[in-house]
Amino acid sequence: MAILSDKDIKKHIQSGKIVIDPLKEPERQIQPSSVDLRIGNEFKGFKIIRKPCIDPMDESDIESYMESFYIDDGEPFIIHPGEFALATTYETIELPDNLVARVEGRSSMGRLGITMHVTAGYIDPGFRGKITLEISNIGKMPVALYTGQRVCQIVFETMTTPADRPYGHPERDSKYMNQERPVTSKIKHDYELVRRKNNKL
Repeated sequence: MAILSDKDIKKHIQSGKIVIDPLKEPERQIQPSSVDLRIGNEFKGFKIIRKPCIDPMDESDIESYMESFYIDDGEPFIIHPGEFALATTYETIELPDNLVARVEGRSSMGRLGITMHVTAGYIDPGFRGKITLEISNIGKMPVALYTGQRVCQIVFETMTTPADRPYGHPERDSKYMNQERPVTSKIKHDYELVRRKNNKL
C-alpha cells in the first residue's frame, strides 16, 4: 500500500474519486499526507444505567443506553476525564473501491489527553457517510470541543487491486453505510452473535 500525498489527494478530490463534503478550506485542511476533518454538532454519551454490563446478546437496544446531545455552533461540548462519547465528522466521506482510509487524532488534541478513535480508525473501500468518532478523555482535566473544530485527520492508502466486494456491496453486511450522525454499536447484528442466539431458540 502507498499513502496518498497532498498532490494526489487533490487530484482524487478533483476527479471525484474521493468525496469530502463540504471541504470548506482545502488549502488549510489538506496536509502533506492527510486531510483535517472537523467535528459536527451531534454527540452521544452513555447514561448511568444500573446494569452489570452491556451484553450484545441482550434484547435491549444499545441505543437505549445512550443519550444524544445537539450542540449549537459556538457552544462547547465538555468531555470530562474518564468519559467516553460518540461524535461525528462535519464532513461526509466517500471512498472508491481501491482506496482505504484511516482516521488519526490530531497531535494538538492528543496533547490535551483527547483520543478521537478508540479502536475504529479504519475505513473500508466503498464507504460513504459521516465518520463516527469514538472520543475519550484520558487526561486529568475536562476539555471543551467546538463544532467545526479540526479534531482528526484522514489518511488515504491505495490497495494492490480494487476490492471485489467493497463496503456497501449487496453481499456484505455494511451496517454503518450512509450514516449521517453518531451511530451506536450494531454489534448485536454480527453474524456470529445472531447465529449463536438463533441456536439457543
